[in-house]
Amino acid sequence: MLPLEDTYIDILRKAMRGGGYTEETLAAASGLDAVHLRELRAGTLRDEQSLRRLCPVLNLDAAALLDISRQHWTPLPRQGFCDSFAMYTTPYKDFFVNAYLLWDPATRKAAAFDTGTDCDGMLADIAKHGLELESLFLTHSHTDHIMEIDRLMHKTGCRRALIGAREPVEGVEASVREGDRFSVGGLRIRALDTFGHTVGGVTYVVEGLKADGTLVALVGDSLFSGSMGGGLVSHQDALRNNLEKIMTLPDTTILCSGHGPLTSVAEEKRHNPFFAGKFPV
Repeated sequence: MLPLEDTYIDILRKAMRGGGYTEETLAAASGLDAVHLRELRAGTLRDEQSLRRLCPVLNLDAAALLDISRQHWTPLPRQGFCDSFAMYTTPYKDFFVNAYLLWDPATRKAAAFDTGTDCDGMLADIAKHGLELESLFLTHSHTDHIMEIDRLMHKTGCRRALIGAREPVEGVEASVREGDRFSVGGLRIRALDTFGHTVGGVTYVVEGLKADGTLVALVGDSLFSGSMGGGLVSHQDALRNNLEKIMTLPDTTILCSGHGPLTSVAEEKRHNPFFAGKFPV
């Protein structure tokens, strides 16, 4: 299983940037010595109490952040949860990015969500299962998520590629808005506007993949297991959209992020420092 995308250091950095803190202002607000804070940010954790003092200021859950710092928690493995679901992890610079393929086994109609940096695995599965790629849905326009659009569309003959209305990409229909609904075979797809990481980020909620009614949400970089994408446009909007739109989906909803492992709403409510403690358990 993929490791968590973010360490506790990454989480601190994102929360600091989102709250507009420098080392000096965070030290003053938390009462933590500036030198000690600098050590924490560099990965030296002298004692847990220091981390606990930062969390109320940064609006992070201390217990969840400490679990991540100790490497005591990872989400349950889920890669094989459905026979008509595939996840592809490809390298980009010094990290990895995820793309996904979902299909209706009755009609063999398929939908791709982002492309990653190499769509060979996706093309192989489309051929292996005799699928027709009907739609490509893009969560946002960062290069690592869209690098293979032209190749995937050309190789499969797919004619529909979609992205959020505020985030145009050449050759892609930039029309997706909050509440838009799509169908691919027996799959029903609903769009949520989860901007903040980017100006027009979209989450796609898929119904009909599992007979038991379990939803699957393709969240892009809005949320990672144990963390969230940096609020490059607006941290507060990113946090609010995650809290109000993604974390209010049913607890059993499987969350498919742009980086890191699969997770669920229930697990993120308990273990993600940005969201833990904000919902009844």
